[in-house]
Amino acid sequence: MKTCTILLLALALLGLGAPRAGAQTAPAAAAPTATAPKRQLQAVRISEAIKLDGVLDEAMWQQAPVATDFIQNRPKPGPHEQHPTEVRILYDDAAIYVGAIMHDVAPDSIKRELSARDNLPNTDFFGIFLDTYHDKLNGYGFIVTAGGVQADARYSPASGEDFAWNAVWDARTAQRGTDWVAEMRIPYSAIRFSTAEVQQWGLQFMRQRQALRQGFFWSEVKPEVDGFVNQWGELTGLKGLKPPLRLSLTPYISGYVNHNPLNAEGTRRTTTSFNGGADVKWGINESFTLDATLVPDFGQVQSDNQVLNLSPFEVQFQENRQFFTEGTELFNKGNLFYSRRVGATPIGFYGVGLADNEKLVRNPAETRLLNATKISGRTSKGLGIGLFNALSNDVYATVRNTESGEEREVLTQPFSNYNIAVLDQSLKNNSYVSLINTNVTRWGSTYDANVTGGLFRFANKKNSYAVDGSLVYSRRRGTQFGSDKPIDDQNGFKYTVGVGKISGNFTWGFNHRIESDHYNPNDLGILFGNNNITQSAYANYRIFKPFWKVNNMNFYSEVGHQLLYRPTRYQNMYFYNGFNTTFTKNFLQVGYDFMHVPVSHDFFEPRTFPLGDYYVRVPANTDWIGFLNSDTRKRLSVGVNAGATYYSQDERLPGPRPRRLRYRAGFYPRFRVNDHLTFRYSLDWSLQRNQIGYVNGGLSADEPLDLPFRGQILLGRRNVATVTNVAQVAYTFTNRMSFTLRVRHYTSNVRYQDFTVLKEDGQEFLADYRRNRDNTYNAFNVDAVYSWWFAPGSQVNIVWKNAGNTYLLAEQATPQYFDNFNNTINTPHNNSLSVKVLYYLDYLALRRRR
Repeated sequence: MKTCTILLLALALLGLGAPRAGAQTAPAAAAPTATAPKRQLQAVRISEAIKLDGVLDEAMWQQAPVATDFIQNRPKPGPHEQHPTEVRILYDDAAIYVGAIMHDVAPDSIKRELSARDNLPNTDFFGIFLDTYHDKLNGYGFIVTAGGVQADARYSPASGEDFAWNAVWDARTAQRGTDWVAEMRIPYSAIRFSTAEVQQWGLQFMRQRQALRQGFFWSEVKPEVDGFVNQWGELTGLKGLKPPLRLSLTPYISGYVNHNPLNAEGTRRTTTSFNGGADVKWGINESFTLDATLVPDFGQVQSDNQVLNLSPFEVQFQENRQFFTEGTELFNKGNLFYSRRVGATPIGFYGVGLADNEKLVRNPAETRLLNATKISGRTSKGLGIGLFNALSNDVYATVRNTESGEEREVLTQPFSNYNIAVLDQSLKNNSYVSLINTNVTRWGSTYDANVTGGLFRFANKKNSYAVDGSLVYSRRRGTQFGSDKPIDDQNGFKYTVGVGKISGNFTWGFNHRIESDHYNPNDLGILFGNNNITQSAYANYRIFKPFWKVNNMNFYSEVGHQLLYRPTRYQNMYFYNGFNTTFTKNFLQVGYDFMHVPVSHDFFEPRTFPLGDYYVRVPANTDWIGFLNSDTRKRLSVGVNAGATYYSQDERLPGPRPRRLRYRAGFYPRFRVNDHLTFRYSLDWSLQRNQIGYVNGGLSADEPLDLPFRGQILLGRRNVATVTNVAQVAYTFTNRMSFTLRVRHYTSNVRYQDFTVLKEDGQEFLADYRRNRDNTYNAFNVDAVYSWWFAPGSQVNIVWKNAGNTYLLAEQATPQYFDNFNNTINTPHNNSLSVKVLYYLDYLALRRRR
């Protein structure tokens, strides 16, 4: 799986340093592009085979020109490398070959920690980057560590550095005294390029010397320059390349044994299942590729981090399904695609109606996909085209009559089609224009949804200023599921516009955004709240070169103001400031984030629509968090953060009302036993005192104590304590075989102190409400994964998953942490053991064998 260690590389490539524990991300800085001529390297065509063994002993390697004299990007931008790197490129009719020699000072200066694929821990690595259409916006990255672990990525304006993308290629490494050698074979089937007889590609190499945390690039990458791909050099000498027939099939078989002690009475608690399907990849032409998954099986993906949600908005979960994370940079344009909608919880999952003598026997929480297909690519003129389509079948819940035993099925999700179409034209000067359309069509008596958006970004020739923006229209037609009531948000829109200085140590910008009250992209996207008018301005100052005792220094500030769109009413404003720096000798990173928010009006918390009459008044508050990360090269490294939010006194009620406070802290140690075994632990704790919010669960007609307050908005003053523990162990046997174990326990306790009734214009009145609304939520997950890449693109996975949760109400709620932990452990859990085998079949390889 891709883990946070990938972010270290991403930031390294952009010259931004390591991520900060608990900190907000500062906007990227930029500066004028360099005027020096681009570096060039000539590739040499060969006719004899290259043996991939990490030994550059074939005579052809000595005939190729050498790329050397790399330039440091971090921690001190500018100096040339003292320990040379030598890179050569060969090619034939099938692949590009890369041979790299990394000279060093001593064998023990070469760090070689092993990890799973696409993870880059405490290790040296080498990478090659290719811009095959030379549009200076989009590219491929292929990386191999000193221990032979492979990683790959795509680069685009939409997704930045996307390590979710995977290609089938191969590499071997070897250590020779004070040097280490990387030999790579990148087949043409892994990349896309034009049919021109003579081609020139964008080219970049990177070397990481982890002993000193130094990153070097062949073509200088200045951290103050906006963009990454536009700073690459050029690869010449490519003649007569013929894009191959890119056709591959990856069939899979999988078997599951599931034990769920909570299954309804009269159903089997231990079940088995066997599945089969395939992923197909077909190069339609030299530019476009079709990817399809037939009868997909996503049962082995990492468990979601379930939480207690007290907010009026849904929880956004991370996408872990490879088909929806790999090569989706075009579909992510404009943030209109939230892939978790595809195969999500059925829209009628929570609305299954039961008679008095009925009980719910089965209610699937996920929609099984029939297939999913995507076509994507970019022409030689820079036009990117993407098409995505997925189909899901009907989903039914099963209801049983407790007296007769008869069962009936209730439709919770109709047969549905999900579709996305994207056009993205790359322009000069890191600019682009894009058009995106998303569509959801459901069979039967319910509603369909369509969203269309246009995006643009224009930068000047010097890459010093840019303007960007978007215009999006949402359209929904039909009736609410299971009802004759028409959809009430049929038409909506959103537009954004921004302008800023993107160059130099000092950058700034202004942004304006409007989301109408009926704007709703949530059928295939995600939006937490519409009906907003937002303006903001930011200014950043960054020092990239070391001075005094630090490597760099970053200051960033922002001010924003938000109104309700309809009716036009004040919501909030904020003042934000942040800072971080990294010390030169010990690579200790420290920083803080600070925010002040004057009195604000929360129109969403009362859960009443249309918005405008009711809001929860939030007193002025000041938030601060500080963070520290130690040197990750050490066997023991630690990240910590701590912060607090201090609210002004709210004197509107007699008492006066106790002051609101919020405290939080995080502790993230990592211990590397050796290059194979690593332990990680994370602890997140927060305590909110006297928080005011909508009483979760609402009011029920079946509760006598709720009846006097039905029809009113009930708020509660509550203390909320949340603790999250995650323990992980990773053992990497070889660069192609690994085992990971992840255990997560989450607990959140809500203890109500008193209650108020909310009236118009934020007025609250004490309420004599007697029902105990305390609650405790616990979630426990275990994910154990053994993975073996036994051949390029082929894999065996053995996964054990254990999951359990409890939701305790009123007197059953347990405020003590260890009581919750024991309760969670002793609660019956759902267990699943699965084996999945994927085998990569490439048409060209099979033809060569014949």
